[in-house]
Amino acid sequence: MGQFWLETLGVAVISIVTALLAWFFLDPLWSLMGLALLLLFIWHHLHQLSRLWHWLEQPIGTPLPAGGGAWEGVFAALHRRARHAAEERSQLSIALERFRHAAQALPDGVVILDANHAIEWFNATAEAHLGLNPIQDIGYPVTNLLREPDFINYIQAGKYAELLVLHPVRNPGRTLALQVVLYGAAQKLLLSRDITQIDKLEVMRRDFVANVSHELKTPLTVVSGFLETLLDGLPELSAEEAQHFLTLARDQALRMQRLIEDLLTLSALESSNPLQSDERVGCADLLAEVADEARAISSGRHRIEVGSAPDYSLLGSRSELRSALGNLVSNAVRYTPEGGVIRIAWQPGADGGAAFSVSDNGVGIESQHLPRLTERFYRVDRGRSRESGGTGLGLAIVKHALTRHQATLEINSELGSGSTFTARFPPQRVAPMVQMVASNLK
Repeated sequence: MGQFWLETLGVAVISIVTALLAWFFLDPLWSLMGLALLLLFIWHHLHQLSRLWHWLEQPIGTPLPAGGGAWEGVFAALHRRARHAAEERSQLSIALERFRHAAQALPDGVVILDANHAIEWFNATAEAHLGLNPIQDIGYPVTNLLREPDFINYIQAGKYAELLVLHPVRNPGRTLALQVVLYGAAQKLLLSRDITQIDKLEVMRRDFVANVSHELKTPLTVVSGFLETLLDGLPELSAEEAQHFLTLARDQALRMQRLIEDLLTLSALESSNPLQSDERVGCADLLAEVADEARAISSGRHRIEVGSAPDYSLLGSRSELRSALGNLVSNAVRYTPEGGVIRIAWQPGADGGAAFSVSDNGVGIESQHLPRLTERFYRVDRGRSRESGGTGLGLAIVKHALTRHQATLEINSELGSGSTFTARFPPQRVAPMVQMVASNLK
């Protein structure tokens, strides 16, 4: 910039000296030279100023023109300043892009609001949670787009210390936890988190506690009532009556015992580490054991048909496999009317796996109940289940035990035509019996 003023001052001094000489000597030639020099000086500066003005009207990032004369230093300084500004903009753009990528990767929804609750930006998670449109909704108040009375009251009240649990109409079946965080001068962050699974687990926990309490309350009431009857009227009761009361009390105590045992089994399956046991369990042995259990529970009231035993062994936990398959068989016996037929069999899988199936010709199950049969304490007919001695946990135990063996449970049933429960084991859980024998010899 100093060079610019030196050159400008030099031209001005020469013009003034020329004009003074022309006046002193009264020479027209010197006057013309001075005037021409002054006009050239003015034109040069106006021309460079015009080029600068033209550049200022161009979009940001347009290259600077080359300056001439004293303006060369000015244009060079402006060029350096523009280059530095472009570098700073580039760095800010990169930082902003990184922030947006980071915000997009967050598992929580993020919405930036201005002082009037208008949307400035939101990430993809917030778009999915709140049903927002990234093209149409920017600039509109969030209360115009999320018209939930609880949310509107929450954001207008300005008390953001606690979370708002919301079940949005736009997204049925989903539960969201919303919170507003203040930042900057008057801006806000609206954060959303999907707590659908947590909410479902809480509902399941409450239902589980209520169901266990209900299942234990009935037999405890019966046992307590019979004991009070015996204590109050034992001298007046006959031996047959006392025996009858004690038998009923024992049955209820056994029912509670079965319930507690099933609860402990289910708890162990749910809280255990991934399956580590690689016992080789013969399919023929399992088939024989569950067939004997079926005959014992049936006591001759059903016809039990057992298929041929395959030359397979299963890799896994013998106790868990025995519990899962035993529950399938005992359920079939308990819920099949007297005189019914129950078929137990193994079949080879097309993919090299194996399938254990239990079929009956009982009353069957309506289709709307099938997806929920493996839920804890879920019963199609509560009264019938209690009369048969079921705890409502058998199929939940089956599901967890099979899952730990990478196996699946298939249920096919038609009302009035019976049911078939099939446990399908993957190829990696099935081994030929020859390998099992060789392993035992080692």
